[in-house]
Amino acid sequence: MSIRMLKTLIAIEENGTFSAAADAVYVTHAAVSQQMKSLENMWQVSLFDRSKRTPSLTPIGRGLVAKAKEVVWDYDNLVASVMGDDGLRGELFLGAVPTTLTGLVPLAISNLKIAFPELHVRVVPGLTHDLMRSIDRGSIDAAIISRPHTIQKAHNWSDIALEPLQLLASAEIECDDPVYLLKNYPFIRFSRNAVVGELIERWLQKNAIQVTDSMELESLEAISSMVLSNLGVSIAPKSCVQNMNPLPIKRIPLSENGPARHLGLFSRKDSTKSRVMAEILRVLLEAVHIGQFSQAPKQTNA
Repeated sequence: MSIRMLKTLIAIEENGTFSAAADAVYVTHAAVSQQMKSLENMWQVSLFDRSKRTPSLTPIGRGLVAKAKEVVWDYDNLVASVMGDDGLRGELFLGAVPTTLTGLVPLAISNLKIAFPELHVRVVPGLTHDLMRSIDRGSIDAAIISRPHTIQKAHNWSDIALEPLQLLASAEIECDDPVYLLKNYPFIRFSRNAVVGELIERWLQKNAIQVTDSMELESLEAISSMVLSNLGVSIAPKSCVQNMNPLPIKRIPLSENGPARHLGLFSRKDSTKSRVMAEILRVLLEAVHIGQFSQAPKQTNA
């Protein structure tokens, strides 16, 4: 038996099917089946009822999943649980949505490194839903994400910033009416796989604004470059921390009470790294207060 097998068993319970679990733990469907058969042979129990097309956990299987979660949690937090530094050294895996990677994240981590030079932060970029799944799997410790529709009781959410959505347009365009521009220029869409993309789509539908899609991208930098090249207009969050060299494009508020993206720090409540989570939140809020990433703070050699 291995921790990997237990994580696969947990993934089946959380995702409902062998195929979905295979995607969650990055193995093939055949590998998931083989691992589960190995566990059943090892424990001499039936973990799944295979009488139906989609195997379901037996009562024994559900009980073992609950115990497996405890074992995996203890394993993942083995070192942190016996160290007296509350996790303020070693590695921390921090997820972040792409829009935060050129302002908020570098400024915050730079300040964190000054305070705790032995804490090494590994940044994992991704979209909100993907990062949430990574936290549930235990592959990252926390993530800076857009607020999802629902937050489960097993998770912590801490507000970082409110980022109003704004229209992006080429500086060559004289008009400043966002509705007119959206209806009359090609629309460079923020990916609908992202929470921000969903928010934008709901606002367009609510206001009965029909756009002509020209492309759909995940990166704010890529979208801004397309707008700069006068290839269309777009909608994106106004970054709570501006990067050093923003592109010379027009940024127009959608409306006086327009939509906004809620940005926050997301983690599991059962994490043993509560102290380091508090420190990360502190430097993130400090970065938002500063508002611009203009020059990296001086760091000690560590």
